Amino acid sequence: MSPFNEEARLDALYRLSLLDTSSSESFDRITRMASQIFGLPIAAISLTDRDRQWFKSRVGIDHRSIPREKAPCGEVAETSSVLLIPDLHACPNYGDSLLAEQGVRYYAGAPLVTREGHSLGALCVLGTEPRETSHEEISALTDLARMVMDQIELQHAFGRIDPLSGLPNRNQFLEDLNDLGRDHPGEQRLAVLLDLARNDQLSNGMRVMGSGFMDDIVRDTACTITKVIGPGRTAYHVAATQFAFLAPPDVEQPSYCELLANLLAHHSGTSRARFVMTSTIGIAPFVVGRASPSSVLRRAHSAAQDARLSSSLVSAYSPNMDETHRRRFRLLNDFGTALDSGTQLSLEYQPRINLRSGACVGVEALLRWNHPALGPISPAEFIPIIEQTALAGPTTSWVLNTALHQLHAWHAGGIDIQMAVNVSAHNLQQADFAAQVQRQLLKHRVPASALELEVTESAMMDNVDAALSQISMLNAAGIVIAIDDFGTGYSSLTYLQRLPARVLKIDRSFVQDMLASPRERALVASMLSLAHDLEYRVVAEGIETEEVRQALSDLNCDEGQGYLFARPMRADAFLAWHLARNGALSQAA
Repeated sequence: MSPFNEEARLDALYRLSLLDTSSSESFDRITRMASQIFGLPIAAISLTDRDRQWFKSRVGIDHRSIPREKAPCGEVAETSSVLLIPDLHACPNYGDSLLAEQGVRYYAGAPLVTREGHSLGALCVLGTEPRETSHEEISALTDLARMVMDQIELQHAFGRIDPLSGLPNRNQFLEDLNDLGRDHPGEQRLAVLLDLARNDQLSNGMRVMGSGFMDDIVRDTACTITKVIGPGRTAYHVAATQFAFLAPPDVEQPSYCELLANLLAHHSGTSRARFVMTSTIGIAPFVVGRASPSSVLRRAHSAAQDARLSSSLVSAYSPNMDETHRRRFRLLNDFGTALDSGTQLSLEYQPRINLRSGACVGVEALLRWNHPALGPISPAEFIPIIEQTALAGPTTSWVLNTALHQLHAWHAGGIDIQMAVNVSAHNLQQADFAAQVQRQLLKHRVPASALELEVTESAMMDNVDAALSQISMLNAAGIVIAIDDFGTGYSSLTYLQRLPARVLKIDRSFVQDMLASPRERALVASMLSLAHDLEYRVVAEGIETEEVRQALSDLNCDEGQGYLFARPMRADAFLAWHLARNGALSQAA
């Protein structure tokens, strides 16, 4: 075969990414069948590399490869023809070959030919005694060789090779890990995953540059990884912009992490996408044969996401961090069921007190979740998770429905108070949110002025115009708008000017420290003065001591809420508390 054809043959072999991969049951099954049909102890699927014969599958052979020189399978690859050698000792070409020296006397090999006509190697059977070959045996060996090629091309065409990068894909990675567990159980190994970019970077890149830009980056990365890990090891394209490979055996994790960090820094510094993509690397240690292949990949992916918080952008898998992420996912997954259950979610109400009269003028509705398996879940844990998803809308709807139903009952019983409900950023991006709220008011026959919606400055940041539009419609309907957690946002004065709000809530972080420092007290005093000049009613959160309450009263703060007055409580407990407080106020008067 000419050098040009030999290079084309090698290129066809390399593009299939078969060399130096783990053995596979799908190929071993064919090899065993060949051995049984011929009644011989040795059989192999032999791939002809530039200077070696490498065995993808083997029976009766301990080593994985032999030199190509004077190997009969090399002749099969070069001629694309069946080769029969009844006795190697009597064959001039192979009488002094390595196989003959090791006691092999008989050889039969059928070529492994691609649809394009490139011979990759041979399916061969070998014996230690000379023998002849029948026509039926030749036919069977040829059919089995075609079955090998069918398996190779099936894997390449359907679910094994990524057409863009040319690398084995996720399915092949999982299968190879499974095969590694069978061949080398108990080995300590490291799985490495490269994540090219954050989701928002991918989205922006696709929007501006188009899919061709990302395709080029994926191809460049595939070439780079293949060169970096070197021959004899396999890189896998396991997701659209994620690549995986196994570290060499017996590497030390700390030093290997440092090596990967240096490689990543070099690659990021020379990549065409270095200014628009932030790549990370995750490393997952595992014991071969004990961890499931899918869990190894998941852990490596988890570590790559954790790496976004690391200065080196390289991180090893952390069971503690992983457990946190798994819990977050479970809570998110279970919350939809909680919304539908009718028993897991409830509201508690924290009273709001007029600091001059001491009367309860309102309550804030606070969502509570009692998980059937995990028990009570802190709102500080589950609400930030829910607010980032499509569940934010249904959650606010549930809270509004429950809170307004209760408010109507209190009003009917003669308790004339206001209900405050928190609103998320997701709610303010809903085009019909203001209309939803008004429908709820009509449904429960509650006046708009009795409902206060608390909006944080951060909730305005995603789409300011859309949020302002909804808030303006709510305000025009008579619903009270409050700025929650004032002082903790990015541009407080800007939003004081733009928001049609009537209530300002000073965050507890300022209130709780105001007696510890003259500067904190001066800051709270300045907030109150500014808010009153702009005709806001001011509510101080987190009042826990009488001294703080008195200091706020001296500064003319209008209202307050906190543990000094009452903790959040269920509706029946609030009713008892309200009656007792009114009785105490009447006696004091």
